[in-house]
Amino acid sequence: IITLSDLECDYINARSCCSKLNKWVVPELIGHAIVTVLMLISLHWFIFLLNLPVATWNIYRFIMVPSGNMGVFDPTEIHNRGQLKSHMKEAMIKLGFHLLCFFMYLYRLVPQIAAR
Repeated sequence: IITLSDLECDYINARSCCSKLNKWVVPELIGHAIVTVLMLISLHWFIFLLNLPVATWNIYRFIMVPSGNMGVFDPTEIHNRGQLKSHMKEAMIKLGFHLLCFFMYLYRLVPQIAAR
């Protein structure tokens, strides 16, 4: 969110912004996929079903990168067609989702682990 807002205010250029953001796309994808699979294995169905659409969206976004683009975030297209606003909106939604998941993991899973 901070990097995108820096780009919006012209504190950094589009190329450095996109290179910073693109290096976190694959680790985010792998981390979210691992958490989703772990919730499936541990039979936490509600949390698994909550994580599944976000994991699917991350995979879809990674697969649908047009050939020739630098990555999910492309410096030549980030200012075109309102992509900066959509990336900012997506980042805010993900932030809210991860905050919700943090507290759900904290209050749903910790009592189960402590009971064992």
